[in-house]
Amino acid sequence: MISVEVDNRSGVAVDDGGAVELAGRVLRAEGIDEGELGIAFVGLDEMRELKRDHLGVDEATDVLSFPIDGRDDVLEGVPRALGDVVLCPQVVGDEWRWPLTHGLLHLLGYDHGDAMDAREAELLQ
Repeated sequence: MISVEVDNRSGVAVDDGGAVELAGRVLRAEGIDEGELGIAFVGLDEMRELKRDHLGVDEATDVLSFPIDGRDDVLEGVPRALGDVVLCPQVVGDEWRWPLTHGLLHLLGYDHGDAMDAREAELLQ
């Protein structure tokens, strides 16, 4: 089972249920049937701080990914901690599906490029 924890710190209403449903669909399509995932919606200031602290760029962005186990082997009996995807609704607006999918693929080891672009397009059809 995939366990998804959603934390909305953005101060804006978000579609928690839709985010959980999309995350489960993307992860299952990628062969992940078990694991723990965090999705956080944050405001502009927090997103800017996260990007500055982790990537050295002082600006807000749409999505950041913080992978933990990804596709790595985990010890038997230990739940797979996929990691966290952080989205900023003030940047993504109503178009959160692509950034969430993008962030999830980063958790699973995809890098920017043609393979990632093609997989995103396929998953969002």
